[in-house]
Amino acid sequence: MPHQRLLGSIVGVCAVGALVAGCGGEQAPQSPPAGAPATQGETQSASARQTSADFEQYQEGAKAVTYDPAQVPAGAGASVTSERINGRTKLTFEVRGLQPNRDYGAHVHTKPCGPTGEDAGPHFQERIDPVTPSVDPAYANPQNEVWLDFHTDAQGNGSATAEGTWSFDTRQDARSVVIHETHTHTEPGKAGTAGSRLACLNAEF
Repeated sequence: MPHQRLLGSIVGVCAVGALVAGCGGEQAPQSPPAGAPATQGETQSASARQTSADFEQYQEGAKAVTYDPAQVPAGAGASVTSERINGRTKLTFEVRGLQPNRDYGAHVHTKPCGPTGEDAGPHFQERIDPVTPSVDPAYANPQNEVWLDFHTDAQGNGSATAEGTWSFDTRQDARSVVIHETHTHTEPGKAGTAGSRLACLNAEF
């Protein structure tokens, strides 16, 4: 009988202990609750959107238009990729077949490409400048606008990336990327300007 009482006591202690940490074993790992934020090192990313096209003279339905074939030849190409990562937007712009060893400017514009470079409208701005044209650095800057200036290599290829908090997913006024003749100015009165509009790529962001 003392034997049975001792055995019963051990079983009872084990049963209570199992509720706390298991009897003679390790506690099972806990899975994070559904919808928990990503831990450090994890990346939350939506699918990227990419637009690619070759430049041509304007015609109805053209995806990429050159307005200056000497600087952006017909048959040269461009692509823009937009990706949403952890609440920020990353844009990558790539070109091929342009003039070699040359600086170009590039920005996201509010309207689609048309017969002239001006048809693409002004630059996309997260916070819209009430004054037009927008040349105030408080608005015309690479955080509020999307600047994708690049320099081509010996083959006329180049690329640029920009990252920011632009709200493309809730706006309808980001429709194209325009290539300009110079890198973008930053000084008051000229901020955001980059010379003539040489070419235009219709895009979805």
